[in-house]
Amino acid sequence: MLVIGGGVTGAAVALDAAARGLRVALVEANDLAFGTSRWSNKILHSGLSYLTSGHLPMIMECARERRILMTTVAPHLTSPLRHIYPLYGPEERALRVRLGVSLGKMLRKASGTPAELIPPPARIGALDTIRLLPQVRREGLRSSWSTVDGQLVDDARFVVALARTAAAFGASVCTSTRAENVTDYGARLVDTLTGEGFDVYARTVVNAAGRWAEGIDHEAILAQGGGTHLVIDAARLGNPTAGLSVPLGNSVSDLVSILPAQLGRAYIGFTRGDFPAVGSVESQKSSSDIDVLLSAVNTALRVPLTPADILGTFPGGSDLADPTRRHRIWLSGTMVSVVGGTLTTYRRRAQETVDAAIAVGKLTAAPCITETTPLIGASGFTPTASLPDFAVARYGSETPAVFDRAKVDDPFGLVAPGIDVTRAEIEFAVRHEGALCVDDVLDRRTRIGLVAADADKARRTVTDIVTETLADLST
Repeated sequence: MLVIGGGVTGAAVALDAAARGLRVALVEANDLAFGTSRWSNKILHSGLSYLTSGHLPMIMECARERRILMTTVAPHLTSPLRHIYPLYGPEERALRVRLGVSLGKMLRKASGTPAELIPPPARIGALDTIRLLPQVRREGLRSSWSTVDGQLVDDARFVVALARTAAAFGASVCTSTRAENVTDYGARLVDTLTGEGFDVYARTVVNAAGRWAEGIDHEAILAQGGGTHLVIDAARLGNPTAGLSVPLGNSVSDLVSILPAQLGRAYIGFTRGDFPAVGSVESQKSSSDIDVLLSAVNTALRVPLTPADILGTFPGGSDLADPTRRHRIWLSGTMVSVVGGTLTTYRRRAQETVDAAIAVGKLTAAPCITETTPLIGASGFTPTASLPDFAVARYGSETPAVFDRAKVDDPFGLVAPGIDVTRAEIEFAVRHEGALCVDDVLDRRTRIGLVAADADKARRTVTDIVTETLADLST
C-alpha cells in the first residue's frame, strides 16, 4: 500500500495498515504534520456540538474515539481540560447551558468514558471561577458551568508519534518525498532535496494528502474552516488552569475560547461547545477574525486584551469535506481517497480507509488492532524529579531516553531563556523523529515557531544542534 500524505490521516492509515501486516510506504512532500494537522485547537470533543446537524452516529463516534485516545492510544499526549462558561446574563441562559452539559454527561456515560478521566459537569460559584480563571471579569458574575473535555498537548507531535509507531510496525515513512504522476497502481517518487526519483508500484494507493488531495484526485474538493487562532502569554491571564469559553452573540454553541497551552502560552480561537445550538451567529463580514475574537473574550475579562497582547497567530485546522465535519471516502480504480473529518475521529477514519483499500486491492490482512494499540511513549512509567515535567508531557515513557541517549552538551539546558524546550529534545527530534532541518524542529517537533520572537531567540542554538546531529548521522 502506498499512502500519500503525512498528516494525521495519512499517518494513521499507515499505522493501521502496517499493524494488519501489510507492506506500507508513507510519503510526504514536506514534513510530517506540515499542513492542517498542526493547526487544530488541540481539543478532543465529545461530539455533542454535532447535535445541531442531527448526525447522531457522528456524536457517538466522537465520544467513543475520545475515550480510546485518552485511555489507550495516547494517554501521555492527552489530558483532561476543564472549560469554564461564566454566567453573567439571565437565569434563562444558565438553564439552556445546563441542558447541554446534562446531555454531555449522558454522552460520556454512553461512550464508556470513566468519570475519573472526564468528570461530570458542575455548576460552580464565583469564587471557584476566579480561582481557575484569575482574570475573569468579576462584575455581575453569578456562577459558571464547568465541563471537562480532552486536550492534546501538541497535535504535530501526535502525528509524529503515529508515524513513528507505524514505522515500528514495519512501514517505510519518507518525508521530503513528492508523489508525481499518481495512478491507482503507483506513482513516481521524487526526493525534494536531491531531485532524484524512481517509480513505485502498489496494489492500492491511498490519497490522504489533505488540502493537496485535489491535485491527485479532482473530486477531493475541500472547504477551509476554523478561522484564526491567536497566541498570547498565559501570564497575561494569570496563568489559568482551565479554558474560558464565551458565546458569540446569543449563541451557546458558537463560542470563542481561551485555551491554556504548552510553553507558557494560551490560544484564542473559535470553537464549538459541548451543547446544542440554540441560534447561530455570524461575525460581521467587515470585521477581521482578530477583532471578533478579542471582542468576544473581552466581555469576560477584567482587563481587556488588545492587539499588542498577540504574540503570534495560526490558521484554523479544518479541512471540511462535509458540513457535518464527517469525512468522505471514495474509490477511483484501486485508489482510495479520504478527505475531511475531525482530529478526534482520526482513528476510525483511518480504519474505514484501510478497510476500503483492502477490499479494492484484494489484499489479505489481519483485522484492525489500533483500538488497543498504544503509540510510542504511551506505556506507563513513573516520572522522577530529575526529568522536567514539560518534557514528560511531550514524550511520556520515552522521556528518559531523550536525555540518556543525548550526545549534545548540557542536555537539560534550555534552548533559550524562558522557553521550556531542552537541548536534548532538539537532538532527539533529528536522531529519532525524522526532523531534517531547523524549521522541522521549530515548527513541528516543538511549537517554538508559533511565536516569531521565541523562534528568533532559539534559532541559533537549534541550528547548531541540528547541524551537529545531522553531521554525526552522516558519518
